[in-house]
This record gives sequence, C-alpha cells and structure tokens, in this order.
Amino acid sequence: MTAQRSITILGATGSIGTSTLDLVRRNPAAFRVEALTAHAQVAELAALAREFSARLAVVGDPARLADLRAALAGTDIAVAAGPDALVEAAARGADITVAAIVGCAGLAPTMAAIECGRTVALANKEALVSAGEVMTAAVARSGATLLPVDSEHNAIFQCLAGNAPEHVRMITLTASGGPFRDWAADRLPHATPAQAVKHPNWSMGAKISVDSATMMNKGLEFIEAFHLFPVGVERLRILVHPQSIVHSMVEYRDGSTLAQLGPSDMRVPIASCLAWPARMDTPCAPLDLAEIGELTFRQPDESRFPATRLAREAVIAGGAAPAVLNAANEIAVAAFLAGKIGFTQIVACVQAVLDRGLPPPPACLADVIAVDHEARLRTHAHMEPVR
Repeated sequence: MTAQRSITILGATGSIGTSTLDLVRRNPAAFRVEALTAHAQVAELAALAREFSARLAVVGDPARLADLRAALAGTDIAVAAGPDALVEAAARGADITVAAIVGCAGLAPTMAAIECGRTVALANKEALVSAGEVMTAAVARSGATLLPVDSEHNAIFQCLAGNAPEHVRMITLTASGGPFRDWAADRLPHATPAQAVKHPNWSMGAKISVDSATMMNKGLEFIEAFHLFPVGVERLRILVHPQSIVHSMVEYRDGSTLAQLGPSDMRVPIASCLAWPARMDTPCAPLDLAEIGELTFRQPDESRFPATRLAREAVIAGGAAPAVLNAANEIAVAAFLAGKIGFTQIVACVQAVLDRGLPPPPACLADVIAVDHEARLRTHAHMEPVR
C-alpha cells in the first residue's frame, strides 16, 4: 500500500471493528479514519474517535446523542445519532468501508456503502443472507468491490484468485463444529448458554458463538457463499475441521485443490481486505504446522445439527426463505440466551417458522426489511406456547 486511503468502520466497537482498528493503529500512514459508528457504546466510540481523529462519530441509539456530544466536546469531530445517521455515515464514500454492524440493523448502511461504488469489506452476514439478490444487484449496478471478511469466504476469495467459476469443481467451507461437535444427541437438549458461547477455537460474540454451536453459522455462510461465488449449490459443501487451520478450499477441474491456512485470528482476513490487492503486515504469529501435527476433516452430522440442511434448503427455495431463516434464528438464539427455550429448540423453531409458508420474494431493501419484520413476529408467536 502506498497512498493513504480513507476508511469508515460501521460497528467500530465490536470484535471486527476493534480488530480492524488494531490494524489501522499499526499502519497509521496507510489510513485516514472518515467515520466510526457504534450502537450504544458511547464511551468506547468517543475514545476511538479521539484516538483516530475520525471526522464523524455516529451512535445508533438516538437517545445517546447528547452523551456522545458531551464525550466529544472540544474536538472537531462531528456527531450524529439514529438509523438515518448510520446510513449517512456509510454514504460518505470512504475508499473502504468495513460493514460490521450485527444483524439487520446493518442492511441499510451496507447498501448505502455499496451504492457509493467504492470498496466494501463485508462482515455483516445478514446482508447477503437476507438480501443476497438485492445486494449483489446493487454491487453490479454501482461497480462497487465487495470483499468478504468472514474467514471462510475470505479464504475462498484468496484461493479463487481471479479464476473463472467454470474452472471450479467444488468449494469447501470448513467448520470447527463448535463446542458440541462431539456431544451425543441426547446431551444437546440440556446444553446451557454458558456452554454454547464457549467456542473451542475463536473468540466471538454470544450470538455468533451460539450459531457456531448449532452449526447455523455455517449454514448462513453457505448462503453467503452462494451469492459471493456463482458456482451453484451443487458445487458448495461443508466439512467439519476441528483445528480451524484450513479456513476453506477450492478444488479445480484439473484436480488441483487450493487451501488457505492461517491462525484463528480475524486480523488475518481483515488485513487481506484492507490491503487488497496488496498485502500488509499483521501481528499474527505464523503457523507452526509441525507443532499443530495433524489436520482432520469429517462430514457434518445433520441428524444432530440440522441447521446446515435448513440453510441449503433455503438457498434452493430462494426468494424470501433465507431472510425468514435468518430472522427466525436471531429471535430463537436471543430466546435461548435468555433462558426461555432449550438449545435444540433453536433450529426446531426456525424450521417451524419456515414451514408456515413464505411471503413473496423481496425485490428491494424495503421488501427485505418487511420480510424480516414479519418473520420475527411469527417467531415470537411460535415461541409463546414453548415458554
């Protein structure tokens, strides 16, 4: 990297945001921070905005605007609050925007960043899962460059290295299998939230950790891969790889298989996006394969973890199915974390909501948001008798 580039981070106080800023901190000449956003963490957001001399700081919760203004008093940093302000921050047209707002709250800001036609490093799963067709159409229309931050999709992106989809025989997404990968089926209904969030390999937030435990995270990534890499459902598969060293693989028609290996540290795929098409230094230690010793792989067990099957069926069904699956899962996971439903009821609840029928396919972002809202209401209604 040579010329300094402007960067906006949507979701600056989350795990992806703080990892991104750690890389920016280590490369101060390479980046100028345009805007930073957070949902409600005013003190953390203000501290980051001061440290990186951001031009704009936005808090998603409108009620926290006065707090943010007070925290940044005496600086030249502009402040704003609310959903519209998040969209405006994304639309400032930074050279690279890291879209890391969790959940459907990140849909509109991510779309605004894409419509600027610049580079968007996508870490918001819900964007492509819920609005895949709408969002990929916006990318094509605007000429934006969409770079995947998820370690698996970033690995695929690196392994493809510009090769044409018709040369690909199979794309393999690897999965750690989560904390319950070796549990017997009769133990799973008794799994607790504390056990579910204790991921064996990665340090992640509670929601994504539960998704890893149910394997829904890999199901959502399967849907993302379908939209990011146009090879079709039949050329996408999942393998359980407990060591989380091989992040994904691409097999080509000539029999060659390329794999991307790396430590379980999100700064590696983030750095790939920030520096693309070049490379940048990270503080991550290189792999010691001799110390690791062995890499193992096995087929996922969809009888114990049916989430990947549901996701694959949602992709095949198309239309509103992925958005419904995603929304129902968010509500069910929140209920599990709150102690209102059991672990195995998460995916069962998602299945039940999907089985109730699907709304018409969404044609625009407003349609996606409407589908998401309705699916959440249906999920709450379904869970009432369970409670």
